[in-house]
Amino acid sequence: MAAQHPTPPQTPQPLLFGELVMEILSWIPAKPLTRLKLVCKSWNSIISNPHFVKLHLQRSPKNANLLVMLREISPEGEVSVVLSSVESFIRNPSSTLTAQDGCHSLGRGWVLGSCNGLVCIWDGIEDYPNDFEFHLWNPLTGFSSVKSPRLHVNKYASFGFGYDESSDGYKVAAVNLDINYTDNSWETTVEVYRFGSSSWRNIDSFPAFPLAIEEDGMYIGGTLNWLGLQNTQGGVYDWGAVTLDMLVIVSLELKSETYKQIQLPNGIDELPSHKPSLNVWGNCLYLSHDYKKTHFIVWQMKEFGDEISWTQMLKISLQHINVELLFPLFICENGDIFVLGASNGDISKIVLYDPRVNNVEHINILDKNHFAITNDYVESLGLENVTPMIAKIDQKSAIELDCLNPMAWLQGMDSVVQESLDHLVVQVENIFVSYEK
Repeated sequence: MAAQHPTPPQTPQPLLFGELVMEILSWIPAKPLTRLKLVCKSWNSIISNPHFVKLHLQRSPKNANLLVMLREISPEGEVSVVLSSVESFIRNPSSTLTAQDGCHSLGRGWVLGSCNGLVCIWDGIEDYPNDFEFHLWNPLTGFSSVKSPRLHVNKYASFGFGYDESSDGYKVAAVNLDINYTDNSWETTVEVYRFGSSSWRNIDSFPAFPLAIEEDGMYIGGTLNWLGLQNTQGGVYDWGAVTLDMLVIVSLELKSETYKQIQLPNGIDELPSHKPSLNVWGNCLYLSHDYKKTHFIVWQMKEFGDEISWTQMLKISLQHINVELLFPLFICENGDIFVLGASNGDISKIVLYDPRVNNVEHINILDKNHFAITNDYVESLGLENVTPMIAKIDQKSAIELDCLNPMAWLQGMDSVVQESLDHLVVQVENIFVSYEK
């Protein structure tokens, strides 16, 4: 009988340590990650991986940060951008907007929009007032894309910026309005540029008269959205002669580069005194307008594209706020806090309104020479095909980081990061316990 040999012990399967590290790092806020890249080469490789960048963006908190653009109203008006958490802005708007930390000067540039942590900026060309160039900028990493080819537009033009998931690319759309005052006729041309391409392309013309050509298209769900007028009799019209059935939202899908139309809320029963405006916050489309010059109303489309989902979020008396004109700057998730711009003649201010307790707070931080525009902003690591704008770190910090023990560094992170990792720590401990057994 052949001798029986004992079965050799089974060797435990090696842990997929790289995947484990990626899982942990993907829950850490973007700002600390920019320094964690310097811990070791393997971490730098993980954090720089495009798959990781997308995974991290998916897990980043939404509706937590604001990008506020401030501009001085003058021919040479300088533009600056302030980055802030929503919490800090609501707690102390004055300090937030005047603080130097987180403030970036754009010169005479203009923020067209923010998407996935990337900010699209257009720059005018000196001595060519109708020519523009566009580029992407990541405020967190300090990297900027190559500028687009120069675009020449008419006197009346509107732009929009957004992300096309089908091509994994970012696009700018330019709507040109040409009015012939001789016969009161009009026509539009629309051009699209995809960052990384070599030229602008013409697409189908805009299917309605652009109502507020000076306002940018609002990005949501892979589309850019503008207010328009149907069945206008010419390029010059009287707002008092406009009827409700002429008002429509024109939505440009960036994937197919085709249009569809979205109807306004059924609850609007008469034409507002002033043109309505569109905004997007927290992945919801908002429509705001005045009512009989006595109230300010805000509607939310809870499910984009579903006209039945329009819901009135706010109706407030201008007399109660003690202002002549209101416009939305930011709306917190669930409508808990409305941050509104307000005007009384030459005096501009910010109004914080809490509808839960009907509380109004006036903050006099703007004057007649400045105005503010806000955008949703999420910190991210992404920007493909970049050239460095700010790409350096002092040598001392780099040496210190190279000497760090990665796990000890993680243990010393602040409470915000630590809370993000709590539920993962338990999983990691269980994995190691199982491995040791």
